[in-house]
Amino acid sequence: MDEELRSLTERLRTEAGASAVYDRLVVTEDPDALADALTEPGQPLWARELTAFKLGLAGDRRAFESLVLFLNHRDPQRCASAAYALARLDDPRTARAAAALATNELRVAYALHPIRLLTELRAPESVPALITTLERRLRPHDPYRRVALACVDGLGSLADARARPVLTEALAHPALAEAAVGALGRIPRQR
Repeated sequence: MDEELRSLTERLRTEAGASAVYDRLVVTEDPDALADALTEPGQPLWARELTAFKLGLAGDRRAFESLVLFLNHRDPQRCASAAYALARLDDPRTARAAAALATNELRVAYALHPIRLLTELRAPESVPALITTLERRLRPHDPYRRVALACVDGLGSLADARARPVLTEALAHPALAEAAVGALGRIPRQR
């Protein structure tokens, strides 16, 4: 069993309590049965998360919309699980959705996992979305330093020269300066 799936099932076991539905969903490998459970009315949140995660790992794109909703959830564990499954889903819509979530100022408190997903995907949308999000975090007294730091780290990992100006600006922010130096060091010098 995938380590992330094991962690998810342990976490959801507590939410599910002594549920026969939980026991059935954990062992079910049939994608149609999982997809039916995902869309069945009245399913608890833990059941939707479990089925979407398993479908995502299996590369079944019927999980996409549910996983994107979980990527934007207030619970960081649900966001992390959704990001993991989305990275393995191989759906061409994933980067666009993650970029929209990462750059949505109304949901910036939940942008950490979309940013990390964009970094992992290395999609064309990744660098512009991380630059946009980081530029907004460089305002005075911005409370989302973890989001800003994830952008700096992501831009360093992506090593794209378009990030040089915003990373240079991040040097002026003490909480980001060390990471920005490292990120700038990973970007190849232009000749």
